[in-house]
Amino acid sequence: MRANTGTKLIVGLLLAAVLAGGCDVTTKTPTPAPTASPSPTATATATASATPKPTASTGSSPEATDAEDESPATDAPGASFTAGPSGAAVATSSAAPLVRLPGEPDPTLTPGALNPGVTQANIHSTVCVSGWTATIRPPSSYTNKLKTQQIAQYGYTDTSSSSYEEDHLISLQLGGAPTDPRNLWPEPYSISLQNGQPAGARVKDVFETALKKKVCAGTMTLVEAQREIGIHWVHAYYGIA
Repeated sequence: MRANTGTKLIVGLLLAAVLAGGCDVTTKTPTPAPTASPSPTATATATASATPKPTASTGSSPEATDAEDESPATDAPGASFTAGPSGAAVATSSAAPLVRLPGEPDPTLTPGALNPGVTQANIHSTVCVSGWTATIRPPSSYTNKLKTQQIAQYGYTDTSSSSYEEDHLISLQLGGAPTDPRNLWPEPYSISLQNGQPAGARVKDVFETALKKKVCAGTMTLVEAQREIGIHWVHAYYGIA
């Protein structure tokens, strides 16, 4: 009995001491660890508008430039070149009514002229023989002088000779006259149609090579090719009526 009473007394004294000391029992709820939000990823979106490459509307796609016909001219010792008419002007009656497009020559200054030594009957001993055009190509001393004169005749704003190729309208590989000024003109390297399609010297180089391959393959006559590459060659290349 005394033990129970003593025990109760001790418990009562301890409780009293706790209350007197102002001890608060607080329960701390652990704070959950912050959830890491994924770091934003920078994304760059490049929208490229693809510009379609020009394609010829003449059946097959144009082929690479004929290096033998477009290689730099040289002043070969003993070679004799005389300026002046060397062939008849190219017949362009079917294309004459067409409006002149950028890249096409002035028909009054450059109507084109033919090499009388090249005919349909002898193409396989002339234009279709690799390296043949080098035997008739005029030297740079002649073409550079003519280019300077013709840049003035054409009234170009840009008078830098490096902006132009002194080009044969009817290419040598299609039976064009080598030295006749009517068949040579300063063709711009950089010129385009209103829709952005290129119409400069490099495009024409590709077109005339494609025509030569057709002529030598027998799928086009020499005369047909000469008319295609005439004063309205841009019309023919892009199939513009």
